[in-house]
Amino acid sequence: MRLLIADDHALILDMLQNFLEQEKDMEIVAANDMQDAISAVSAQPGFDLALLDYDMPGMDKLDGLRRFMENNSAPPVVILSGHAARDVAQRAVSMGARGFLPKSMPAQSLLHAIRFMALGEKYVPVDFLFSSDQADASPAPDGPSATALTARELDVLKALCDGKTNKEIARDLGLREPTIKLHVKTLYRRLGASNRTQAVMIARSWGIY
Repeated sequence: MRLLIADDHALILDMLQNFLEQEKDMEIVAANDMQDAISAVSAQPGFDLALLDYDMPGMDKLDGLRRFMENNSAPPVVILSGHAARDVAQRAVSMGARGFLPKSMPAQSLLHAIRFMALGEKYVPVDFLFSSDQADASPAPDGPSATALTARELDVLKALCDGKTNKEIARDLGLREPTIKLHVKTLYRRLGASNRTQAVMIARSWGIY
């Protein structure tokens, strides 16, 4: 997996690069600003993902995202930010970004999210979307809720309730089995479940399946 990471904060860039390069299947190319990022994808096409810092020079808020994606060699884009509000994440995804990653994410969660998006799925942390400290956030739900899940996650949850295996779910939804495994792991975390039985019990307690 080839990743482009663009961030003008040298310490964060080095930390991300060093952490991700511990994965044997990951190759990282670093850039310091938007122009470097555009030059990198033009000179070395074939990246699986590009992680772009929302605040780096040349980004110009989300105008830089638009300019980056206009490049014919541009890979799917993920926005990184340490402080951007929820509406920034929502606008980025609506413009075509593959996802949004707060820099405050735990390292392993960030790694799982990157692999998830590299498989073609969109990702924004649900706890970020419903966080009460976001300036424009609506009140957080009282405990887990079906409204906090994506349509795809609800499809997977229904399949779990039907007793289907990951292979059967992948076949029914037209997805790869590794993608389903990531969906199931994400469902466990969002529901506060540790296994399929607990996930099914929670779904049935909502009365949706």
